[in-house]
Amino acid sequence: MAETALASPPSLSLTESAADRVRTLMEMEGKPNLMLRLSVSGGGCSGFQYGITLDDCVNEDDRVFEQHGVAVVTDETSLELLSGTVVDFVEDLMGASFQIRNPNASSTCGCGSSFSV
Repeated sequence: MAETALASPPSLSLTESAADRVRTLMEMEGKPNLMLRLSVSGGGCSGFQYGITLDDCVNEDDRVFEQHGVAVVTDETSLELLSGTVVDFVEDLMGASFQIRNPNASSTCGCGSSFSV
């Protein structure tokens, strides 16, 4: 595992609700060292698409942020497109999901999983 310094100040924010959900998922998986990995890749209906996974590895080009006791990891390339982003977890009558509020996105698709800059 590569050594990666904690980035400061955080360029990504995680709400308390999102952190609670990540902790719940970590407990369900039985892996207390999991981190929330946020990434961006080409594709989707708007040009870029978000990726949200749980990961226990830190790669050489990753940046790690800690919010509300939960580690968030992203690679340097994705961070350029995600700087200032807030990750939330919302539960309502339509269901439950992580929601990404990215100030760099000039438009998003209807489902919120892809964006353009």
